[in-house]
Amino acid sequence: MDLDVLAAAPAKPAPASCTFADIVKLPDIAARFAQVRRYFFLRESTYDMTRRCNVRCDGCYYYEGDKQHAQDNVDPEAWRKLFQAEKARGITFVVLAGAEPALVPALLAACYGEIPLGAIASNGLIHIPSSVGYRIHISVWGNDATSERVRRAKHMLERQIEIYAGDPRAVFVYTFTRENIAEARGVVAKLARHGCRVTFNMFSATVGYQGALSHTPASLAETRLAMLALLADYPEQVLFSPYSAAAHTDALSLHDLYSCPYPRQNQGQFGLGRSFRQYRSDLTWSREAACCVPDTDCADCRHYAAGSAIVTARMNRHIGSVDQFRAWLDYVDTYLAVWVQGYAKNPNLGTVPIAPVLARQTGAGR
Repeated sequence: MDLDVLAAAPAKPAPASCTFADIVKLPDIAARFAQVRRYFFLRESTYDMTRRCNVRCDGCYYYEGDKQHAQDNVDPEAWRKLFQAEKARGITFVVLAGAEPALVPALLAACYGEIPLGAIASNGLIHIPSSVGYRIHISVWGNDATSERVRRAKHMLERQIEIYAGDPRAVFVYTFTRENIAEARGVVAKLARHGCRVTFNMFSATVGYQGALSHTPASLAETRLAMLALLADYPEQVLFSPYSAAAHTDALSLHDLYSCPYPRQNQGQFGLGRSFRQYRSDLTWSREAACCVPDTDCADCRHYAAGSAIVTARMNRHIGSVDQFRAWLDYVDTYLAVWVQGYAKNPNLGTVPIAPVLARQTGAGR
């Protein structure tokens, strides 16, 4: 999500007679590009607010690695000072996660008072006070039967809807696993009936994960079809684009397709590698582990949060054709609608998925 790096990125010409300057003069592209480039100032870091959680999910990224052993700092004033320092070093957008950040509302309020642009990743079973105006991402891993089995929580979707239907901050994030693809239509239909907005995520294995949720080539293809069908059938509720579906269900991971700019993979300290930090609940951070979803296996990373930075930061890999640039604009428009409170999703400019491998070929060696 570190869009600030794009502002100074030199544009390469498209092939043949069509240059980037020509592409951005097309009326539909010019209007959309002008809209999204107003957000090039966004510069992100993420923060684990607490090691506590009220559910325990199979494949949870938080309870892997060292971060789960951090001792929680529960002092709102300490968090306020951290965010003042973050703002001073140029951070303009924050992602508050954890285990479950809704368990520490006083800390959320302290953070919001200093940096008001951001999002909270929550399981949606505890209401976050309306005075905290961040976008709220509510994780959905299937229908209620699947959630009870995988997440050990009963009536989870029903309770999430009861708490957050009608809340303008809420976006429900349906995570596709190998096992729940067929359930997605019923879940999205139920969310749509309650006026809830939904976007899509892909289960991405943590390092060493051997469970049943990981994707196979067949499940990736099946998921892509499901995403595109739901996007077509529920255009008002589903915040997504055809290119988002293509990028996140490709056989190659986001890192292999686009080269991940987070510090964990970016040793050159440019872009996100320069500015991004992932703070643990004790207010410490480690550059070697700094990633939007720490302890994810990079070779299997298709996470929606990762793509928000990885794909959006690769504008220059999407100027090979008009259709390719439209696809990138749709992806950025989707990202902004999902992550930035008050940004309204526009109709997608592209109607069919563009092969992500084209961006990989354009960016070979970078």
